[in-house]
Amino acid sequence: MQDHPLVPIIMAGGAGTRLWPVSRDSMPKQFIALLDEGMSTFQATLLRFKDEAFGAPIVVTNHEFRFIVAEQMATLGITGDIVLEPERRDSAAAVAVGAVLAADRAPDSICIVVAADHAIENADAFVNDCLLAATVAAGGPIMTIGIEPDCPSTAYGYIERSDDILGERAHGLARFVEKPVREVAERYVAEGYLWNSGNFIFSIGTILEEMERHCPEVLSAARKAVARAVRDLDFLRLDANEFANAPRISIDHALMEKTERAGVLAASFDWSDIGAWDAIHDLKAKDDNGNRLEGPVAVLDTTNSFIRSEDMLTAAVGLDGVIVVATQDAVLVAAKSEAGRVKDLVADMKRDGRREASEHLRIYRPWGWYQRIDIGERFQVKHICVKPGGLLSLQRHHHRAEHWIVVHGTAEVTIDGTVSLFHENEAAYLPIGCVHRLHNPGKIDLKLIEVQVGSYTGEDDIVRIEDVYARADSAV
Repeated sequence: MQDHPLVPIIMAGGAGTRLWPVSRDSMPKQFIALLDEGMSTFQATLLRFKDEAFGAPIVVTNHEFRFIVAEQMATLGITGDIVLEPERRDSAAAVAVGAVLAADRAPDSICIVVAADHAIENADAFVNDCLLAATVAAGGPIMTIGIEPDCPSTAYGYIERSDDILGERAHGLARFVEKPVREVAERYVAEGYLWNSGNFIFSIGTILEEMERHCPEVLSAARKAVARAVRDLDFLRLDANEFANAPRISIDHALMEKTERAGVLAASFDWSDIGAWDAIHDLKAKDDNGNRLEGPVAVLDTTNSFIRSEDMLTAAVGLDGVIVVATQDAVLVAAKSEAGRVKDLVADMKRDGRREASEHLRIYRPWGWYQRIDIGERFQVKHICVKPGGLLSLQRHHHRAEHWIVVHGTAEVTIDGTVSLFHENEAAYLPIGCVHRLHNPGKIDLKLIEVQVGSYTGEDDIVRIEDVYARADSAV
């Protein structure tokens, strides 16, 4: 078929607000351990590409998720290019960037574009379908993978196949259609339409030619953003000014609905885009009452429901067909049939300025995480966890002093140039304005309670002087 392995382009920059409150802007669904194996869909996606048919992945993500992406890849022992979008510009720009970078590797390669938040049951069948689609794509068509519907879903777009046979299970693509109402969806299923999975396989030459013809502004912005990109640690940071010139448009609208060189392969694997909590319920094993219960949950006379609790006991009585998701700072209760509308609810909460709509209590950083315990006038209390070897930035604060009480592990604390070790049940005091740093020199997690006292305890009261994660000008 070709001399080079297939190049996976993984789009991992979405927000996934339909899975609120577990998925939020600060930690979206593709990075959360939603699967039964205890891994994220992003990690499961990476593992599907470990077959020798595939080369190193190109991961296109938002700069805010860069350390999460790097850590989850490292956990699996997978290396690849991590490309940082300065802002979200939808899938057309991400595909264009991936194609331009893949062309730099080998201009005659074939690429497969996938989203990081999909669940696929049979990885071997997925690999086989990719190879079949790649064989067709080598001849010129831009292939997409269509899913045989098992119900007249209104949550997916549909694909109509033409009569042109391109290969095994492969046809020409007659048209894309948007998410339909139920009556239309029933007709589509009866007429043999496929669901649009959002996966694409193409030769680099074809995709660049077709983007030049149908969406030149997108391609031009991608090329210039890549040409002026800079290396930042292990990341490739796209030029913000050039990338901002890319129209905010999906690859479907920008190209696939316009090109005459599109084809579709009917998938042989089970697929879900995990678009909402009802999809999670459908995907996972259930008990004899049709319930999926996760975490500390108790139910009585409850059926066909998904109930998940992260910490506190969540109990339900006499319910049918409901979604209940309880986190430490928010609880979602919804009819299963209305799960897709959670996205609208989150949008309303964001307009109302609710922090919970976008941010988790636990905020992840490259060195570990922190979680607020309490906050009030002139004080804030946090639980901080630093991974073995983790090193916070050398910094100072203008408006607050801090007390660090070690509860697990050993802390190496630098205060105005003096380095000291603090063990469990010992505390360090950091006065206002001192230059300080926290390091975990041990082999186990360092956990401490931080008590901040001062006139202002916001995260933007951090002046970074030195930072191994290249965040000197950012609180991220």
